[in-house]
Amino acid sequence: MNDDVRHLHWSPAAAWADAGRVPMEASLAQSLLYNITARVAVVGRDQRYRYANRELLRFLGLGADDLIGRRVDEVLGAAATASYAPIAERVFAGEALSWEGWVDYSRYGRRYLQETLIPYDHDGARFNAVVVFGRDHTELKLREQEVAARQQALTASETLKSAIVDNALAALVSTDASGCIVEFNPAAEAMFGRARADVLGHAVSELLMPERFRAAHQAGLDRLQAGGEPRVLGKRMSLHALRADGSEFPIEMVLWRTDVGGAVFYTASMADLTERHNAAQQIERQREALRQSEKLTAMGSLLAGVAHELNNPLAIVMGRASLLEEKCEQSPLGEEIRADVQRIREAAERCGRIVRTFLNMARSRPSQRASIAIEQLVLAAVDMLHYGFRSHGIEVELRLAEGLPTVYADADQIGQVVLNLLVNAQQALDGKPGERRVAITSGVETLRNYREPRVWLCVADTGPGVPAEMRTSIFEPFFTTKADGIGTGLGLPMSRSLAREHGGDLTLEPSRDSGFGAIFRLSLPVSGESEAVVDAPPAAAEPRPVARILVVDDEPEISALMRDMLERAGYEVASGESAAVALELLDTARFDAIVSDLRMPDMDGAAFRREVLARHPELARRMLFVTGDTLSPNAREFLKSARSESLEKPFSKEDLLARVARLLE
Repeated sequence: MNDDVRHLHWSPAAAWADAGRVPMEASLAQSLLYNITARVAVVGRDQRYRYANRELLRFLGLGADDLIGRRVDEVLGAAATASYAPIAERVFAGEALSWEGWVDYSRYGRRYLQETLIPYDHDGARFNAVVVFGRDHTELKLREQEVAARQQALTASETLKSAIVDNALAALVSTDASGCIVEFNPAAEAMFGRARADVLGHAVSELLMPERFRAAHQAGLDRLQAGGEPRVLGKRMSLHALRADGSEFPIEMVLWRTDVGGAVFYTASMADLTERHNAAQQIERQREALRQSEKLTAMGSLLAGVAHELNNPLAIVMGRASLLEEKCEQSPLGEEIRADVQRIREAAERCGRIVRTFLNMARSRPSQRASIAIEQLVLAAVDMLHYGFRSHGIEVELRLAEGLPTVYADADQIGQVVLNLLVNAQQALDGKPGERRVAITSGVETLRNYREPRVWLCVADTGPGVPAEMRTSIFEPFFTTKADGIGTGLGLPMSRSLAREHGGDLTLEPSRDSGFGAIFRLSLPVSGESEAVVDAPPAAAEPRPVARILVVDDEPEISALMRDMLERAGYEVASGESAAVALELLDTARFDAIVSDLRMPDMDGAAFRREVLARHPELARRMLFVTGDTLSPNAREFLKSARSESLEKPFSKEDLLARVARLLE
C-alpha cells in the first residue's frame, strides 16, 4: 500500500483490522477504490474531507496530506460548496442521490460532472459522512456541444440551400455520374411539366433532351468517367430541351460538377429562353416591317410621281376619245368606228380610275368622312388589281347588292381595307392548283344590337384558308402566315383598326364547307338613305351663250383639249400658255370664269390667283384650278385657304363642264 493510502483517515481495510479481520477482499476493494478512473471522496458532516482516491487527488492537484481534513469550501470554493448545500442536507438525512450538470469552480473552472452521493455511517454515528462517486464529462460535453453546434449550422445551411433551390427561378437538375436524376427543383417541374417523383432515378437524357442530342450527351459522360477533360463545365450554353408533351423549347444552361463523399454529381442551371426568343423574333419582324415600310414609302413616292406624270396624257386620251365619239355621231363612218372609240375612252377612264385610286391611297391627309358607296370602292380596287388577278389565273366573281345605302366613312381608308382584303386573297391563291376564285358579295343587315342598318362586304377565296390555331392570331400586329419578304403582318391589324374606328368591324368568318378557304367580312354602320349610283356625273346645265372662259395651261395639248370641250358646250374660250399671258388677256378683254393649271413655270396657280385678286377681285371668286398634284401639301393648303374649285386630272368632259357651270352660277 502506498503512502497516500496509509495516510487516509478512513479505509475499509482499517475497518476490518479493527474487527481483527483483514481478508483479501477488503484489500482488493481498497485498491480498486483508490485506482478507479472515477473520483471518490468521503466528506463528513463537518464538511471536511476524510478520504480521496487517486483520480480526485490528480484532478485537485493535491496530495492526500494536503487534502484530508480540509474543508470543502477551502478546496472547491464557496460558490461550488454552496451549490451542494441542498443536496447535502438530503443525503445526511439518509437519502442516496444522483445528479449531473455544470459546476463552476473558482480554481478549476466550469466542469460538467455526473455524481452519486450515498450516506455513510462512520465511527458508529448514523449518516455522519457522505461517499461521493463522480465522473468528469466536461470534454465529452464540450465535444457534444461542438457537434450539436456544427449540426445546427449544417441544418441551417441545408435549410437555406433547400429554400434557395426550391424557390429559385432557374430550373436546377442534378444527376449522378451515370446521368440519372437525383434532384429536380420546383422550377424544373414547372419548366418541363414533370413531377419530381416521376423523374428521380431516370436518365436525364431520356426525359429532358431531344433525341438528336442524346448520343453526344452519353459520349460526354463516358469521357468524364474515363478521366477525360471536361469540355462544357462552367460554360454558358444555348440548347434545346424537351417538355413532357414532346415539344422542344430553347434554354440557356450552365453545368458544374460536385464531389460529395467520393461520389460525383453534375448540376445544371437552366433558364427558359422561349419568351426571349419570341421577343427577339418580334423585334426582328418589326425591323423587317420598318424596312419594308421604308421601301414601300420610297416606292410609293416614286410611283406617285409616275402616276402624276400620267395624268396629263390620260386626260388628253380621255378627252379626245370623248370628243371623237361626238364626231362619230355626225360622220357617215361613225357607227363603224364608234365602238372602237368607245373602247378607247373606257380603257382611258379605267386607267384614270386606277391612277386616282393609287394617288388617293398614297395621299397623306387627315381623315375626311363623307357619304360613300361601298360598291364604288370595290370596283376601283378590282380595276387596280385586274392585271394581277388575270395574270395569276384568278376569276373574280362580283355579287354586289343593288341599291345599298351609303356609308359615312373616309373613302381612302375604307378603300385601303378593301384593297388589302383583295391583295390577301390574291396571295392566298398564288401557286394553288385547281380552281382559283375570289367572290365579293355585299348586302345590308339590321341587327337587334345596332340602332341602324349596317352594310357588309365579304371577300372569299378558294385558297387553303387559315389554320384553326392561327385564326385568333392573324389580327395581331406583325403576325403573318406568308413567306419571308411577302407580308409584313400589318395589313389585317391595320384594316381591322380602321374598320373599328368607323364603328364597324373586320372578322374572319367560318368557311361552312362552301368551297372557300378564307372568308373576311367587313361591316360598317349606315349613314343615310340609299342614293342612285350613276356611271358619270350629271351633265351641266346649258351655259349662258355669252359666257366667256379663259383657259390657262402650259401644256398645249391640255389647253387645246379643254378649249375644244368648252367650245362644243357653247362657251366662248380664249387660252393662254402662261399666267403672264393670261394677265395680259384679262387687261384687254372680259371673261366670266378662269380655268387654270395649278402647277406652271414662272408663276404658279397660287401666284396667278393673287394677281387676279388684286386686279379683278370679282373674277378671283370664279377660278377653277386643274391639277394632278394631289400629293402636294402646299397644293392642298392653297386650295383649302383660297376656297377655290378644283378638278383632278385625268378628268372627263362632264367633270369639266359641271365645275364650270357651278362657277358661273
